[in-house]
Amino acid sequence: MESYTIHDYDVLVIGAGGAGLRAAIAAIEQGARVGVVTKSLLGKAHTVMAEGGMAAAMGNVRPEDNWKVHFRDTLKGGGMLNNWKMVMNYTKEAPDRVRELERWGAVFDRTPDGRINQRNFGGHSYPRLAHVGDRTGLELIRTLQDHAVKMGIHAHMETTIYRLLTDAGRVVGALGFNRQTGEFLVFRAKAVVLATGGLGRIYQITSNSWECTGDGFSLASMVGADLIDMEFIQFHPTGMVWPPSVMGILVTEGVRGEGGVLKNSEGKRFMFDNVPERYKGEFAETEEEAERWLQGDRNARRPPELLTRDVVARAIRKEVNEGRGSPHGGVYLDIASRRPADYIKKKLPSMYHQFMKLGNLDITKEPMEVGPTCHYVMGGVRVDPDTQATNVPGLYAAGEVAGGLHGANRLGGNSLSDLVVFGRRAGMAAAEYAAKQSGSYQVDEAQVRAYIAEALQPFNNPQGENPFALMKELRATMQKNAGIMREEGELKAQLEILANLKKRAWNTSVSGSRAYNPGWHTALDIRLMVEISEAVVLAALARKESRGGHARLDYPDPDPTFAKINHIIRRSSDGTLTVVAEPLPEMPEELRKIAEAKDLKELSDKVGA
Repeated sequence: MESYTIHDYDVLVIGAGGAGLRAAIAAIEQGARVGVVTKSLLGKAHTVMAEGGMAAAMGNVRPEDNWKVHFRDTLKGGGMLNNWKMVMNYTKEAPDRVRELERWGAVFDRTPDGRINQRNFGGHSYPRLAHVGDRTGLELIRTLQDHAVKMGIHAHMETTIYRLLTDAGRVVGALGFNRQTGEFLVFRAKAVVLATGGLGRIYQITSNSWECTGDGFSLASMVGADLIDMEFIQFHPTGMVWPPSVMGILVTEGVRGEGGVLKNSEGKRFMFDNVPERYKGEFAETEEEAERWLQGDRNARRPPELLTRDVVARAIRKEVNEGRGSPHGGVYLDIASRRPADYIKKKLPSMYHQFMKLGNLDITKEPMEVGPTCHYVMGGVRVDPDTQATNVPGLYAAGEVAGGLHGANRLGGNSLSDLVVFGRRAGMAAAEYAAKQSGSYQVDEAQVRAYIAEALQPFNNPQGENPFALMKELRATMQKNAGIMREEGELKAQLEILANLKKRAWNTSVSGSRAYNPGWHTALDIRLMVEISEAVVLAALARKESRGGHARLDYPDPDPTFAKINHIIRRSSDGTLTVVAEPLPEMPEELRKIAEAKDLKELSDKVGA
């Protein structure tokens, strides 16, 4: 009989990125005994890849900025499908969370008078992103990790969670294994916080690191948690497409915020021709006006390169499809001709050094070839906007794995502040829930044994399939049939492919020991990746329109009917996934006026800050 080690906690946090660490800190502050599980090492979470900054309406550069403008920008960018209460909580609290990080030791860039500096990003009306050069995610993780270690977190590194454990419909812990040794671990907990990040690895071209296989979405769904808005996948417009050594690596939006421009093969700044009707009048109409904005003229409007990510990504795809792309299937992002080399190296040090070392490309001398790369999922586990609780007792979610905040499209920079705002709320609520539970829940020994047997099955199946081949097939077909541009025939074909892959994912074969066995890890990952891929495709089929990060070739325009609903993915008793359309939560009239304001000056006195 397979042995395992038991660990007991009040709150178990799965994930050690920004949301997970902030949740752990909040739970410890409430007096809970907290355990943190991470697939990687402390300090290596995918959060470090977020470079440009964290959005918070602090008004340090433009005093006109406030939470109401940020609220409006976030809802407008999200196609008004966002959960309005989450957006309100987020935009009001983000400045406090940034200042909190500063108190804990984060070293932000400063304005000339010593305040936290803020830069421009796409979709934001004012410079709003607090930043540390282009290494903001790294600084956020460093700060949170130092603070959490000081508080005494119990960290289980290089540990993967295979299944959540339940008792009478409540989540009471998780089963995992140590990636180094293959040892199974049972975590008994009164509450569990999912902070597992995104799902970008289900696509062939992605900015996401190896950890982002969508674990949290599938783990939650398998125990009955609702998922929301899974059709909305963000393809960041500026991922490197050449040279091959850097393909898919993200070029931070900070490059455009610092003056970088997008050009097609004819040398034309094509974004001036791609301003959607809803943004008309808010962006510069000529290169001369855009240049004045860059030089600090507050009467000039932002350049259209700073439109929302969904708009820019589709504009790039249009240039390529119509024959005006770069030689390797992208467009050019040029900051070399816009800013002096010393300025670029100072403001964008990671971009400069990364591409010099990995691609022998000097961004101070030549443009980059960029194109859309899978970057973020706006949807996720459905949560309460105040507590981050799911519909399953004892289970909470925060960060990218949680849905609701971003609607149909996320604004750049909203992710890092999302992590700390809702990580804190999730940790506090989970600790409060745990404190009300008497004793420890009894983990079902039979349930644990069944899951361990499932996890070991690939070792006992010598005639099974190669898990790496299945992974390659999944990612290639998702890229082709459910990528940035979708249509019904391809989505239905992908559902058939996924049905076939789901059967084959349970028939893989691996050899060797359990220690450091990437084949085994991949065999278990693919089971969860197929599940979450199905949720994405089902939701994409149901939304017969184009909105935000979801674009349908057969339904190219927004449909007012779909402007009023979210899609909920539910698992039925037989394990099948179904899509349910639910009306958006009703927004209070005073907030609706803020969200629909045409003139930013209107937002100075509508609701007290």
